[in-house]
Amino acid sequence: MAKGNQKKIRGNPLRHSLLEHYQPIDGVVDEMVDAAGNPRPVWKNFIDALEELGPEKLGQRFARADQYLRDAGVYYRVYDKAGANEREWPLAHVPLLIEDKEWAEISAGLIQRADLFEEIVADIYGPNRLIEKGILPAGLIAASPEYLRPVVGTVPASGHFLHFCAFELGRGPDGSWWVLGDRTQAPSGAGFALENRVATTRALSDIYGEMHVHRLAGFFRRFRDALIGMAKENDGRVAILTPGPLNETYYEHAYIARYLGIMLLEGEDLTVSGGKLMVRTVSGLMPISMLWRRLDAAFADPLELRPDSQIGTPGLVEAIRQGAVSTVNALGSGLMETRALLAFLPKISRELRGEELLLPSVATWWCGQDSERRHVLANLDRMVVGPALSTRLAFEDDDQTRLGSALTADERAALIARIESDSGGFVGQEAVTLSTTPVYVGGWLEPRPASLRVYLARTSEGWTVMPGGFARVGLSLDPTAIAMQRGGQAADVWVVSDRPVERETLLPQEHDSFARTMPGSLPSRAAENLTWLGRYIERSEDTVRILRAYHVRLAETSDPDMPLLADVRDYLEPFGIDLEAAIPPALIGTLDSAVYSAGQIRDRFSPDGWLALKDLSKTIHQFATTVAPGDDATRAMTVMLRKLAGFSGLLHENMYRFTGWRFLEIGRRIERGIQIARTLARLTRSGATDGSLDMMLEIGDSVMTHRRQYPVRAGRRTVIDLLALDPLNPRSILFQLERLKAEIGLLPSVGPEGHMSVAAKEILQLNTAIAVMEPSEMSAEVLDDLATEIGNLYNSLAKAYFG
Repeated sequence: MAKGNQKKIRGNPLRHSLLEHYQPIDGVVDEMVDAAGNPRPVWKNFIDALEELGPEKLGQRFARADQYLRDAGVYYRVYDKAGANEREWPLAHVPLLIEDKEWAEISAGLIQRADLFEEIVADIYGPNRLIEKGILPAGLIAASPEYLRPVVGTVPASGHFLHFCAFELGRGPDGSWWVLGDRTQAPSGAGFALENRVATTRALSDIYGEMHVHRLAGFFRRFRDALIGMAKENDGRVAILTPGPLNETYYEHAYIARYLGIMLLEGEDLTVSGGKLMVRTVSGLMPISMLWRRLDAAFADPLELRPDSQIGTPGLVEAIRQGAVSTVNALGSGLMETRALLAFLPKISRELRGEELLLPSVATWWCGQDSERRHVLANLDRMVVGPALSTRLAFEDDDQTRLGSALTADERAALIARIESDSGGFVGQEAVTLSTTPVYVGGWLEPRPASLRVYLARTSEGWTVMPGGFARVGLSLDPTAIAMQRGGQAADVWVVSDRPVERETLLPQEHDSFARTMPGSLPSRAAENLTWLGRYIERSEDTVRILRAYHVRLAETSDPDMPLLADVRDYLEPFGIDLEAAIPPALIGTLDSAVYSAGQIRDRFSPDGWLALKDLSKTIHQFATTVAPGDDATRAMTVMLRKLAGFSGLLHENMYRFTGWRFLEIGRRIERGIQIARTLARLTRSGATDGSLDMMLEIGDSVMTHRRQYPVRAGRRTVIDLLALDPLNPRSILFQLERLKAEIGLLPSVGPEGHMSVAAKEILQLNTAIAVMEPSEMSAEVLDDLATEIGNLYNSLAKAYFG
């Protein structure tokens, strides 16, 4: 960032108290104010509106945006010396405003650049005329890890190598925009741009509504429709391929999949069969013909690319060669992100298109050429020097990139020696001076350096540009501190028109045709995670009910050694539940497992459901350090039951009765059947301690029902009749079996047409056997065996649907 004396806003004092301390940097363009220190036309009304709110309301508005992001669970993963951890999305509350006339110029330059990149990639993996003519150095391309020899000569089935690109822009001291870097591998951030927009408009909805800001939905609708159209042409489906929940931008992958209604898959969900890419679903293998990959190409296929990849799909490259599937973007297109290629783009543009670049790149010199190397060494103080094959931007965190003016004498000598010994391995780039944009700090606006990320998507009509994107904004005036991994912030970008704009949405127009997605398209891994989510939630509830019954009695007697309490401790011990702690670690672990299972299927989880589940996890972790045994634990368990019931109610009332819901419901019913059978076996066994039957009714949430149904004191037969054999009691074993019979019967058929699945046969036999039993026949041994048989249902389901 250029240094210099800071100046206060000149001109007539405006009533903008927000600008009172705003001090742009000499020699640096500011997005909000002009050289005279006055707000630019596109900003004036916006600043006036902020002023009308006043500091108190403005603070409340921005807090509302932050609360939305927390409630929605928006995060990104940071990798540092301490390892990987999740951080809340850092929203810079003040959007970056750009006039639509200027945006039209940016869009034209980026469309030209995207078309140029398409031609370059097609040439490198095809006829190689650029290398043949010496315009591109063969050694530079061959040395790049992004140059994938297995796909040389392969023409994408879609007809294009690039479908979705992003470009990092910065405004220079002369006021013009420059391209700082290109993203063609697996561009990230488009989903975060949407969340920035939602959060910002939550805070500033009235201001947003009055300004003519271009909407983002149309961009995504056109790209989604293009993907679906290409998939249908090849008789397949569209899917997004993610590296998985440990990826730094996994939240975005799930968000985009949910927003567009596209399957989110991991490498293990896919297989290549008969030369076609197939997804494993609960209805068997189904073809995928358009794959929007969000993992680096080298990891996509361990057979032909990186053999150590654990997140790819063996045979994917061959399926691409056969034309059975197209990837967005094509494997190998990440080559265009190589920093050294920026040095050759102007000449390539003239060669291939006879055009000068409308948006120039940041000045770059590849040290593999004698004159360029001499220029870099002669002007080292004005250069950023780094690896030629790096895909990072000059200002991003990179241990191997050095700012020449910041080097000591020894460091300078060492760098020069390295450049001279390995000239082709380095590039020099002009030191980046970024424009500044306002951020809200402590009631005032202050300038911070910013870069702009813009997204392009290919449709049937050509490239379309997202009217916005997002800005990366620094926490300080240091331009290297705008990268998200370094603690930078993200701001929404408003492209503002002087006339009303179209209010676009993802919804189809009245005349558009549509088709419902068939129920069988649920991936097997998603079905398995939904089943386990249901089981973990039900297991947690059962444990909480037992703990509450235990601590009620402990509070009443203050005697942990009374026979009933000792019996409960002995019963739970084999399951790893230690009642020495008011909140057993095993209960925390079960809820953490529920969160993990839900996290594997974030694209299928509503924000409300995710918020309720995270609240459950947060609550139990807080209780672990604050709750004491006895009455305190009793109240804590009541809170947990209420929150568990709220979460289950959300799922039951709001979740579409799709195949996924059935697996979730099956998991719940299997686990409840197991838990009730086991607990009944223990507390109704011959010789059970005094008070066991009353505790069983309490755990089974059936105390009032028992009083109404049986005009006698609780006895073993009445308790078993109510909690094992009553088909109307939602807590009874028979009720669980009836529900399981119904839901398993509605699952997609497996095996020969017209034949019942193994699981369907097992549940039918089990349900029939229990329905005709009498309470006197249900001994502890029979109940224990019943719990085992219900558990075996899961094994049969897993073999049929999760394999």
